[in-house]
Amino acid sequence: MTEQMPVITGLGAITPLGLSYKDLWQGLCDGKCGIDRITAFDPAGFTCQIAGQVPEFKIRDYVPKSMRKTTKLMSRDIELAVVAADEAFKDAGLTTKAIDEANITINPERTAIIFGAGLISCDLVELAPAVAKSITDGKFDIKKWGAEGIEHLTPLWLLKYLPNMPACHVGIIHDIQGPSNSITCAEAASQLAIGEALQIIVRGSADVALAGGGEAKVNPLIMLRQCLNKRAATEYNDNPKDGCRPFDADAKGSVFGEAAGCLVLERLENAKQRSAKVHAQIAGAGASCSINAQYEHLEPDGKGVQYAIESALEQAKIKPEQLDLIIPHGTGIPQDDIAEARGIRGALGSAVDKIPVFPTKSMISNTGAAGGAIDVITACCAIKDGIIPAAKNCDNINKDCKLNISGKKVNKEINYVLCCSYTYGGQTAAIILKNEN
Repeated sequence: MTEQMPVITGLGAITPLGLSYKDLWQGLCDGKCGIDRITAFDPAGFTCQIAGQVPEFKIRDYVPKSMRKTTKLMSRDIELAVVAADEAFKDAGLTTKAIDEANITINPERTAIIFGAGLISCDLVELAPAVAKSITDGKFDIKKWGAEGIEHLTPLWLLKYLPNMPACHVGIIHDIQGPSNSITCAEAASQLAIGEALQIIVRGSADVALAGGGEAKVNPLIMLRQCLNKRAATEYNDNPKDGCRPFDADAKGSVFGEAAGCLVLERLENAKQRSAKVHAQIAGAGASCSINAQYEHLEPDGKGVQYAIESALEQAKIKPEQLDLIIPHGTGIPQDDIAEARGIRGALGSAVDKIPVFPTKSMISNTGAAGGAIDVITACCAIKDGIIPAAKNCDNINKDCKLNISGKKVNKEINYVLCCSYTYGGQTAAIILKNEN
């Protein structure tokens, strides 16, 4: 089936390491860490006070002048998606309505958008006045909320926070009229979106697809939830860059952040006809779900991860020994890292001992729905340059993980890369990329 599989011709990313996918890759190769003390709000009362925040940007710079009023209806998650999508189309050499309305090179009706999104939390400054009007005797009163409080929200307030809004805004800006869907499966969302975009192209419903995901987790409500669920690292507030330690024996929890990643997928013959550069080909994709009764964590045996990887291998028609690199989910939460490692070993067997593993979240943070796409973009760059960057904060591998993680940069030809992701709710995804250069 690999002959029919789409190729990746465009990449776009906005991460704590920079405003482009090239910044992301350069930062990873340089061992740069984008995790620092939170500045988006005062984290003084939080047990975890560090996060991965993207550098400053102006969303108006990524939107056509005629549509800049729409930025007032963009949450942080939407803004991130718009930035990444803009770069992905430009990197692919495709001209959309937003880039040059007079010289459009895509067929809008044959272009799809499948985008992963998380739980978009509202800004407290917008919600606070309405809540203040809904208090009776010091307690929130739902009846008063309906009668008085809600009137203090703008009528279009909800449009900033619906999870389908990132895909909607990007689709409107670039005039994408083909199949559209929003995947809301948390950390697995963007790799599941890539998998669906793949199927849309393979079955002939589109020639081009924009796929990926974005999420802004540097928000008081989200951070509070992670702290209460004891997922967040709380012992590294004075040493932010050491905070996220995937598969490391000294790991104390995850560090959360914000990002977006977009990929342009294209039919191979379509890419050849326009002499487009090809970053990689998607060789296989897999997905599964294995729910743990303890919902805060991945199931201990990692079976969901195993099944997703096995499905991707089957579609790619390759053996585990042919993999040259694994980019795992790796959150830095010990029991989840152990479960993922078990799932990877369950799928790959003893071959996993020789396959290099490169976790990214120690430098980027856990960016939720964006994370899977960011890892696939990283895989594309590794394939192109033949480089596996040195892993960071993985100096003392947990004895129960047993993965081949190196603290030194490796130069080698990379033909196949496995990327995998999972959610705390049990959704899992795996993508295998093939070197087509």
